[in-house]
This record gives sequence, C-alpha cells and structure tokens, in this order.
Amino acid sequence: MEPSSHRPEPQSWEGGPSSGILLGRWRAGDLEAFEALVDRFQGPLLRHARALLGSRGAAEDVVQEAFLRLAEVPPTPAATGDGHAPLQAWLHRVVRNRCTDEMRANQSRSERERRAAHDESTDGGQAAIDQADTREAVLRGIGTLPADQREVLTLRLFEGHSYREISELTGRKSGTVGWLVSVGLEALSRELAPLLGLAPGTRTQPS
Repeated sequence: MEPSSHRPEPQSWEGGPSSGILLGRWRAGDLEAFEALVDRFQGPLLRHARALLGSRGAAEDVVQEAFLRLAEVPPTPAATGDGHAPLQAWLHRVVRNRCTDEMRANQSRSERERRAAHDESTDGGQAAIDQADTREAVLRGIGTLPADQREVLTLRLFEGHSYREISELTGRKSGTVGWLVSVGLEALSRELAPLLGLAPGTRTQPS
C-alpha cells in the first residue's frame, strides 16, 4: 500500500499548532489564529522591550506596533517556515529595531522640548492657543468615526491609557485594540489634513 501523501500539521508548541501553521491560518483570515499568536509571544516580547526601554507603557506600545506589523505585513512562509523559532526571531527583531528607533528619538526629544519651552515663553501664549484649537479639531474628527474607534482613540489619545489598560477597560483583545487605534488614526488624519495643513496620511495626535 502506498504511503499517504497527507502530512500532519507540525506540533511544536505544547501540543498545539506550530507558530508557522497559525501564521498561515492568519494569512487566510483566521482572527483566532492571530489572537493565539499574540497570546503566545506577547509576554516574551514585552520583557524584551521593557529591558531596552525601561518603561512598561513604552514597551507595550512597541509590542503592539510589532503585532500590527505582523497583522498588516506578515512575513513570508520562506522567512518563517512551519516552526516556532523563525517567527519568534522575526518578532524580536521587529521589537528590537523599534526600541532602537524609540531610544534614538528620546535622545533628541529633550532638546526639542527645551526649545519649545523657550519659544512658548516668548510668543505671548499663541502656541497654547494653537494647541487648544488642534485639540478641539481632533475631538471633532474623532466624533465622525465609528463608535469602536471613537472609544479606543479617546482612551488612548486623551486619557493616556496603554493598550493593555484599554483592553481591560473595554473587554477587547489587546490586538484588536491596537488594530482599532491604527485604523482610527489613519481615518482621523484624512479627516483633519485639510484643516490642519497636513499631508494626506499624516497621523495627528493632541498635544
């Protein structure tokens, strides 16, 4: 009798489907597979990012960006294969690169803030007025979005909650929260671009 051509799915994670298999299911549109990948990798990625950045909030943001990249532009099968380790390495590279970018940005942020503080002290308060106008414009723009996007953007932009906190407050998966924030910001930037003189697609957040 000829051997069967059926190949069993690789089992490489505590008896469950391998990360490569889950990634393939996500490419086919299986949201539960993506959530399983988030559950599988979120803890190690958070520890990695926090070790580099120090701040838990900043680490959570970086990890959510890594999962957004996984959702929007997943690696090819050739890059990750069927196993756990290649996808794990890909995600850690994304997190590390994003942390490096964040650390570089932090080095120049203090100088920009010092310059901004000096300018504000000499401009007769006009900068504060402009910031208030921008905040009101963002609020009006958020009001035009679907309810789920309005909720997470308000919690994120105006209340300053992390993705984890928003997940706890709304009962949504953290990956879903990150996706809604990303989609909402894109829509908000298109809505406000003519008003604020921004190039199309430029993301805006209140001061």
